Amino acid sequence: MKISFKYISYFFLFILGISMTLTSCTDDLNVTPKDDDEFLSDTFFEDPASYKQVLAKLYAGLYVGGNDGDGQADISGLSGDFSSYLRLLFVTQELPTDEAVIAWSDGTLPTLNMQTWSPVNEFLYGTYSRASYHISLANEFLRQTTDEKLAERGVDAALKAEIATFRAEARFLRAYSYVNLMDLFGNVPITTEKDPVGFYYPEQKTRAEVFAFVESELKDLDSSLANARSNEYGRVDKVAAKFLLAQIYLNSKVYTGTERNNEVATLCSEIINSGYTFANVPYAYLFSADNDKNGAQNEFIFPIISDGNAIRATGGGMSFIIHAAIGGSIDAASRGMDGGWYGTRARKEFVALFPDATATGDKRGMFHTDGQALDITNISTFTDGYAVTKYINKKSDGSPAQRAEIPDTDFPVFRLSDAYLMYAEAVVRGATTGSIATAVGYVNQIRGRAEATAISSADLTLDFILAERGRELYWECHRRTDLIRFGKFTGGSKIWQWKGGTMDGIATDSYRDLMPIPSKTIQANPTLKQNPGY
Repeated sequence: MKISFKYISYFFLFILGISMTLTSCTDDLNVTPKDDDEFLSDTFFEDPASYKQVLAKLYAGLYVGGNDGDGQADISGLSGDFSSYLRLLFVTQELPTDEAVIAWSDGTLPTLNMQTWSPVNEFLYGTYSRASYHISLANEFLRQTTDEKLAERGVDAALKAEIATFRAEARFLRAYSYVNLMDLFGNVPITTEKDPVGFYYPEQKTRAEVFAFVESELKDLDSSLANARSNEYGRVDKVAAKFLLAQIYLNSKVYTGTERNNEVATLCSEIINSGYTFANVPYAYLFSADNDKNGAQNEFIFPIISDGNAIRATGGGMSFIIHAAIGGSIDAASRGMDGGWYGTRARKEFVALFPDATATGDKRGMFHTDGQALDITNISTFTDGYAVTKYINKKSDGSPAQRAEIPDTDFPVFRLSDAYLMYAEAVVRGATTGSIATAVGYVNQIRGRAEATAISSADLTLDFILAERGRELYWECHRRTDLIRFGKFTGGSKIWQWKGGTMDGIATDSYRDLMPIPSKTIQANPTLKQNPGY
């Protein structure tokens, strides 16, 4: 019987029973085990099964915040639930935008609702540290899997070939973390497996230099990652590398000052024709507890997998996203969960993107309005703002998931419909490697699934695309990046409630298009320069 990779991922974390820490107060982005008996030591790798277990740690770490669910947190200063990678991405990519707001007053969390954060924000520090920690793990795995190391351990040819694919996936996950750092914080250090482990100050690189490094890595991985759809579900392949490359090219003007729209359209065409298929199922199926097998999975190029039986108690990942959206008059059991955390809702400006907030029109507008006010008069009141019911811990046929505490719902990091939208945007921005007619066809395929009205080529404007990306991809951790690319995140061209700290919203300073380098990070590495404005 074949054991699912996700079971290896999460059960390995529970068996491991140890934690890893950044060894240097310089925040050098590298990892060294505390002694020879620990994870990633030479002794650990004497077991041939250890290589896949470490790869599993890299994947599972996108969901859980420590080696025992929320326990034994990887990141100091934040508990395992608050420092979950996926949870932190939601906090940084959704809360500062028109798509979401959270009621909680934990620490500096409220400042993310209002674009009033500062360098001492612990959630920004957690995000920076989480991505850095993943880079550290990947670097050490790559150090431990060189040809020389494998030869010393007498690893046979078959396992060496498998490890070569593992190494490519580790490099992809490292690149993914660098993209998150580059997108959020701009100028950050680059460290690889070739850098020393220990007490030193890594050199801060410009955003353009980080972009070039990631671009080079992703291009190179085309020769070593698994072919399209040939890997286990939940693990990346060549198409994921092309997708991430298309994403950074789409944002190249922001990152480097140079547009790369021709490359975006070309890559998206390759992705669309790679073997992944648009899921011709109801939109809600993509966010149900069986989205790994109900047809939605054919569209998922890179999911973060969730499993109610394999994951121990956690407030991270999808547990956070679904629990936090439940409150007011919502029956938690109807959402497949054991309760609600009265946290996240949509802002009224986002609700306005849908022609009918009760979702009798565009089926993507999934809101709970009973007892909920459209206006957010008080951020801390859950019933201010429409609740979002996009994600559910029930199967698409309405039957229950495995458990009510931890959802089975996988999170779609990359999915094919986003490639459709990236292609359309690139063409509207002037790409000559695509066509408007093809772009309109892709957009109408997306809208057809949602039972929304078809558009014509005259409708395909940049304003339409930004709105359509919101309708299709909301709460999938794209909104902040999208708004910045369209020049709508800061400033006064797009205003939403509580932007800038007032209910009606005000213009904010453009320097907030970049997050500050966290104060603790600069304390650990005083050679780092703070972003302007902070």
